[in-house]
Amino acid sequence: MAKKLADVLMDLPEGSAVALRMGAEQYFDTIRAILDVFAPKKELDALYVTSTIPSRSILNALEVLEIPLEHIWFVDCISQIMMSSAEKHPHSIYVESPTMLENLMLKVEYLSRKSGDRGNVIVLDSINSLAIHNNTKILSEFLHILVNNLRSKKAYTLIYSMTQYESEDIRNMMNLVCDETIEVEGERSG
Repeated sequence: MAKKLADVLMDLPEGSAVALRMGAEQYFDTIRAILDVFAPKKELDALYVTSTIPSRSILNALEVLEIPLEHIWFVDCISQIMMSSAEKHPHSIYVESPTMLENLMLKVEYLSRKSGDRGNVIVLDSINSLAIHNNTKILSEFLHILVNNLRSKKAYTLIYSMTQYESEDIRNMMNLVCDETIEVEGERSG
């Protein structure tokens, strides 16, 4: 599954904004497809914005999978709200809360400038979680500004949407800012 998704992402033009619709079962395969296959092949820095689970949890999984972290950075806006006392990681920058969208945008801007000549792929994990913490109108405005800013820098923007938590508002928001929607499907058994 990871290779199949990475192959689809490889064909996207620079500056693409893509909705990745998935169920919970595809979550870690999707992370692997982006961080272990797509970003390294394209020589991109991965800026992973997490508002669903703490960055430390994803970092632990990446370390188990032996995925190199040198070009992966996290903007973590859920750890502090969850009162996670885990030690801070040098590849994570923390935002107090998922409601602090302007701060989130500034951190992404800072990390993308730090990339130098390398391109970027920005992952928003997930639109559903951000929608829980923010008013739909404000979130929509934030996404529009963020995606257009990243598009102008030829950065890829990948926005996770967990299908079991989607609402019509979320689907409409995604349709407005994304060039394409990819249905992430798991491996079929049998």
